[in-house]
Amino acid sequence: MHPTSNTEIAEHVNACLQLAILLEINTPKPGNVHRNAKFNKTNYEHFLASAVAIAPSFKTAATQGILTAERKTPLAEIGIGRIIKDAIERINSWQHGGNTLLGTTILLTPMAAAAGKTLKENKETFNLAKFRADIKSIVTATTPEDAVAVYEAIDIAKPGGLNKAPQFDANEPSSKQKILKTRTTLFEVFKISAEYDSVSSEWANNYTIVFDVGYPFLKKEVETENNINKAVVHTFLKILSKIPDTLIARKTGLAKAKEITSQAKQVLKLGGLNTEKGKKTLVKFDENLRDSENKLNPGTTADLITATLALHILSGYRP
Repeated sequence: MHPTSNTEIAEHVNACLQLAILLEINTPKPGNVHRNAKFNKTNYEHFLASAVAIAPSFKTAATQGILTAERKTPLAEIGIGRIIKDAIERINSWQHGGNTLLGTTILLTPMAAAAGKTLKENKETFNLAKFRADIKSIVTATTPEDAVAVYEAIDIAKPGGLNKAPQFDANEPSSKQKILKTRTTLFEVFKISAEYDSVSSEWANNYTIVFDVGYPFLKKEVETENNINKAVVHTFLKILSKIPDTLIARKTGLAKAKEITSQAKQVLKLGGLNTEKGKKTLVKFDENLRDSENKLNPGTTADLITATLALHILSGYRP
């Protein structure tokens, strides 16, 4: 049933995005936490708690998107940064496993707002082209205050692999003041960091990986395999085979990230989960990505998968 009232739209968007997080964490992706694998301090239950905790933020973002459709709130006043910060605060208070969803939250919050706007303005169908255009209009309308709020969210989440940035370094407390002084928007900050971070790159390039690489492949895999877990694993490998994981690149260098990209490509070439050789190679690949310090964790690819799943679910997919 297509949602019609503002409350129904916000609830619908929240359900779609929560389901995306749950399906992503449930799937046994190589080198990541899932139902059968954990890290030293972070496990499956931490992600489940995070998926529950983030719900009010998705509803808020969707509602703000609806208000822009009703011309009651300007795009620049949606408050994407504040919504992201509030989400991370909630997640942090609901689990003790450290950073679980920072990258995912940064990707999904504009999607939640855009989905609210799209659904309010197109009551009969979910128009993908309009949705993508709405995401672009929302991220480009962000403000310096949004940027500062996201930096505060980073302070709360304490993600690994940040390294030192050439400009507006998130590790440097004075960066927030510099952002406000120079009136640099969140979108502009992400344009700067796009070259070394795929989450930022999605913001800067209108979600190219999600819409042009992940979604078409996932949609076809689901239709072909009729198995969401297998489809997600294969889509994960597809994205990783094309785009070196930027979390790995920041932790170990681009050469190592490219090596892992080549390995993902090889697993797919051997058939992935559809052949015995592919399965064995995937198991070995997974083992090679796991170390005590999680330096080879393709965490950014996992964020991209969640956003890809969100797009597929918003478009009508149901397990």
